[in-house]
Amino acid sequence: MTTSSVAAPDTREKSRGGARVAVQKFGTFLSGMVMPNIAIFIAWGLITAFFIETGWTPVGVLGGFGETDGVANIGLVGPILTYLIPLAIAFQGGRMVYETRGAVVGSIMAMGVIIGANGTIMILGAMICGPLGAYLIKQIDKIWDGKIKPGFEMLVNNYAAGILGFALALVGFFWLAPLFKLIAEGLGAAVKFLVDSSLLPLASVIIEPAKVFFLNNAINHGVLDQLGAQQVQESGKSILFLLEANPGPGLGILLAFTFFGVGIARSTAPGAILIQFFGGIHEIYFPYVLQKPVLFIAVILGGATGVATNVAFQSGLVAPASPGSIFAVLTATAKDSFLGVILSVILSAAVSFAVASFFLLASRKRDLAAGNAGDMSAAMAKLQQNKGRDVNAATSGLLGDNSPRSEEETEAAFGGVGSATATTTRVENVVFACDAGMGSSAMGASVLRNKIKKAGIEGVTVANKAIANLSGDEDLIITQEELTDRAKQKNPNAQHVSVGNFMNAPQYDQVVDQLKNQ
Repeated sequence: MTTSSVAAPDTREKSRGGARVAVQKFGTFLSGMVMPNIAIFIAWGLITAFFIETGWTPVGVLGGFGETDGVANIGLVGPILTYLIPLAIAFQGGRMVYETRGAVVGSIMAMGVIIGANGTIMILGAMICGPLGAYLIKQIDKIWDGKIKPGFEMLVNNYAAGILGFALALVGFFWLAPLFKLIAEGLGAAVKFLVDSSLLPLASVIIEPAKVFFLNNAINHGVLDQLGAQQVQESGKSILFLLEANPGPGLGILLAFTFFGVGIARSTAPGAILIQFFGGIHEIYFPYVLQKPVLFIAVILGGATGVATNVAFQSGLVAPASPGSIFAVLTATAKDSFLGVILSVILSAAVSFAVASFFLLASRKRDLAAGNAGDMSAAMAKLQQNKGRDVNAATSGLLGDNSPRSEEETEAAFGGVGSATATTTRVENVVFACDAGMGSSAMGASVLRNKIKKAGIEGVTVANKAIANLSGDEDLIITQEELTDRAKQKNPNAQHVSVGNFMNAPQYDQVVDQLKNQ
């Protein structure tokens, strides 16, 4: 009886941690299909903003309205959204599973769904069919791997892919397209109900915490992009593109720390504002929220305020704002939505700032008495208890702990690699890994690259990647502590360093020292 009462909580913690990692991996896979194609979304958004009938400079032959020589104009807006974007996503998804061969078969299957849906946007269908088609051809190739007589490889491979593609296109057209169309219509009806009932701000209760825990991509790219694109085709704009991209809540958090924070959190907040608000790298403010979990209330209320403002003004974007910079948001803002969008950013930042300031002031005396470390360590210890992660590795970058470490602490900070291994294993390939491989990891790689250059170290490359793209040949991988578990799964043989803040982590100096000594 005693044994079960002790073991059960541990089992539940592992289960929750495993579920979190699984959702993160799923969201990252979706992000991996969409992010390389964001340029298409942006180009399509600009075409929509300028050339549709209600755009800045309406042009029928480009915007798809009116007639030319008695023939209805098709334009660019519809075909890009209906065909190019889903096919590009399907191709990328298939490529992630089985390189170019998988990309081709996955695209054929997706085309069956796209045509069978008869005008309904099939981004969601493409996200499923691209990887599924690639997986199936990969399994079929395994059947006769090494069994084909020399000279017949090309014949067998091409016809195998062609015949499978033929079958999958029919499956997509007749069976999957009606299913995905039904799902898309159901999701659209749910969003319409939330908008009509003025309940859409409640989405912030899920989206804002999900951002901080890197769980938002499954919602953002799996659902919101598809529904947002559908709304743009129907009305020229969509509020859904602003649910996650609004930089206001994060700005409010960082402003609160700038004025009322203590210690290293206060000193780094002004620089983080530039990176978050203007650079669009939202990950920079996540550690500030994690060090005081009560601040989740601030980002939720700030996010809900922004959504409510956009609902009230019926404002929206014409394409996803990626990264979530104020410049990207304004560039994608619909012609009639600038007032609502700008107010949504200002008001969400104001609410987030006010609520966060209240909590920071309430605990300011205690934080000052503890040198800011005691309260934050307690908060991270609670986070460790809930998430099963090492507190030293998670908080060292945030608390600015430059004190000498014990062997156990060094081993924990370097993801299980002890001091002896750290000094004897030669490191030539350092990789910063984040969810999409474009934002925060690029910033961290730039910071470390400059430190290595100033130290006069040669022969070491520093790059940034998405965790899903880790190849296994990395010598040292640096991740934010929320993502270290997944990075270890991709490459368990590398040294792993967890940081709380990519912008200002003392582990960078430890890495430089290690590189000097090798």
